[in-house]
Amino acid sequence: MRMASRTAFLALAWSVVCVSAPAFAFDGTVTGEQEAAAALPVVSAPLAGGEALKKAATPSVSLTALQYAAEGGHPIAQWRLGRMYAKGDGVTQDDLRAFQYFSRIANAHAEDSPSAPQAAVVANAFVALGRYYLQGIPNSAIKRDAERAREMFSYAASYFGNADAQYDLARLYLKGIGAPHDVKYGARWLGLAAQKGQHQAQAMLGRMLFNGDLLPRQAARGLMWLTLARDAAAPDETWITESYNKAIAKASEDDRAMALQMLEHWVQGRRD
Repeated sequence: MRMASRTAFLALAWSVVCVSAPAFAFDGTVTGEQEAAAALPVVSAPLAGGEALKKAATPSVSLTALQYAAEGGHPIAQWRLGRMYAKGDGVTQDDLRAFQYFSRIANAHAEDSPSAPQAAVVANAFVALGRYYLQGIPNSAIKRDAERAREMFSYAASYFGNADAQYDLARLYLKGIGAPHDVKYGARWLGLAAQKGQHQAQAMLGRMLFNGDLLPRQAARGLMWLTLARDAAAPDETWITESYNKAIAKASEDDRAMALQMLEHWVQGRRD
């Protein structure tokens, strides 16, 4: 991103006001701006980013030490505190503080290299901010702003290659929320996230392909993605298991056999 556009973008992130937004589970439908907003938890666990975020989330440092490090500008400490306050994990839930910590990360580290050690934390801070903007903040100056949310997701998705952001961005384009309705562009982002192992993207893409919903029908490929998503789904993500069960019940023997071949090829490719 060019310097001028980055500067303008960062101005969007620095709207630090009070936040009060609950987390909801995505039920697999995208039916409007309010539904899309409610579908995305501000902080998911675990967030994308591999070992860096797993270590960052380890609760082995005292709150005082984290606050001290955060005030000193340490992005991982800021991210951990943002996550704690967003979830009410070990502290009283305070979305104002969570938003502030995520904003500090975004403003100070937006131009960090995507290969930097803290890049995963920075990208996930942008995702958290995007989800706050998508939901809006009751009783605060931050109203629901889907366009601003899209900008946050777009930056994390394109500059940092963050799979959660790619998934969130895909959903906005597929529904036309905060962005033009563009199935081709939405499917592209969904595919990128799915290839990185984002299981919600895998489930959505799989269902679309199996049913021929907005995309040309590819039953076997859709079943492959749904199988991967089912294996990675959390217990409360019933929409994923239900989507898989419906697909496997309708699939022909040829579809199942081809999906198994595709699945084996995909898994082998991930190992290589």
